[in-house]
Amino acid sequence: MPSDTDPEVESLMIEGYRAMSPAQKFARVQELNEMVLQVAAAGIEQRHGKLPERELRLRLASLWLDSETMIRAFGWDPDKEGR
Repeated sequence: MPSDTDPEVESLMIEGYRAMSPAQKFARVQELNEMVLQVAAAGIEQRHGKLPERELRLRLASLWLDSETMIRAFGWDPDKEGR
């Protein structure tokens, strides 16, 4: 698989991940997920401006959930309101 990471650096990264405890790996995944949410929220605010917290959260959720689920669960139609 092509990679833009130097093979020596990639080897060190893999070694580091292998040395992590399950709790450390879980914490790392949580950190990465939080970063993804922050980047997605920044993109939404860039497109729509500053939004009320609820609307921002709904637009974030609509990036991962289908329209039918959004309507059923939150009464929010991302196809009409936007994502």
